[in-house]
Amino acid sequence: MYCAMASARWQRDAWRIELSDRVSISMEGHVATVMLNRPEKYNALDMRMFDALGEAADSLAKESALRAVVLHGAGENFCAGIDVDTFTDPKVRIDKALMEPVAASNGNLFQRAAYAWRELPVPVICAVHGITFGGGLQIALGADLRYAAADTRFSIMETKWGLIPDMAISTTLRDVVPPDRLKELAWSARIFDAAEAVRLGIITSIHDDPLVAARAFAEECAARSPDAIRGIKKLVNESWHLGEAESLALEAKLQLGIMGSANQVEAVNANLEKRPPKFRD
Repeated sequence: MYCAMASARWQRDAWRIELSDRVSISMEGHVATVMLNRPEKYNALDMRMFDALGEAADSLAKESALRAVVLHGAGENFCAGIDVDTFTDPKVRIDKALMEPVAASNGNLFQRAAYAWRELPVPVICAVHGITFGGGLQIALGADLRYAAADTRFSIMETKWGLIPDMAISTTLRDVVPPDRLKELAWSARIFDAAEAVRLGIITSIHDDPLVAARAFAEECAARSPDAIRGIKKLVNESWHLGEAESLALEAKLQLGIMGSANQVEAVNANLEKRPPKFRD
C-alpha cells in the first residue's frame, strides 16, 4: 500500500509520508529527504526502525524521478545506535534467518539499514549531528557523503554490548580508514569528535548546518544529468575492487551507454545555449 501511495504522490511538487512511526519520507522536485523519526529515543534502532529503513530505500529505488536523497535524524541527534531494550525484549529473537540476505540484496535486515543507501543508484548525502553512535554511524557510512555539525560525537560502540559492528561496515569503511585505525576505534568503542572524523575520512566535511548543506548539494546533483550522476556512483562503487582491466572496461561501458543519449545531448546543448538543462527522468 505504501508503494502505491508513494508512486501516486511522486508526480506532485512536494509530498510527505510517514513510514510506520519510525521513518518519514518527503519529496520536493527530484530530491527525497529521509528522516529517522524517533527523537525521544535519540532515533535508536529497534526492529521497526530496521524494517522502516529498508522499506524506505526499496520504495525510493522504484522511483524514476529520484535524483538525490538527503538522510538525517529528527531532534538533537542523528542516531544513538541499537535500542538497548532490544536486548531485553522477549519478543525479539535474532535467529539465523534474520542474518540471511534479504531479497535482491547482499545485505541482511540489519545490514540493509546502512547498505541500502549504497545500493540506491543516486547520490545519498547524510547530515549528522549530536550523537552518532554504533549502528547510527554505520547508517551514515552507507551514504555517499557525510556532512556533520562541529559538535557531532561518533563511536563504533558495539563492543560495549559485546558485539561486533555488523551493519555493512566491512564494505563501507574499508576504503576509508586503514585497518589499524578501524580496529582501534572498534576495540576501544571510544567517542571521537567531528574534527577527528574529518581527519580519518569518516565524514566528508563539517558545516554550521549540515542539513542545509546536504540539501544544497543534493539539489546541485539533481540539476545535472541523472545518467552521468548515476554512472559516477556505479563506477566508483563497483570498480574500486576490480582489476585494472575490469575497471577500464566498466568505465568504457558506462560511458558508451551515456554518450549520445538524450540527456547527454541536452547537457551539451544547454551549455552551448547558456540555459538551464531539461533532463529526462
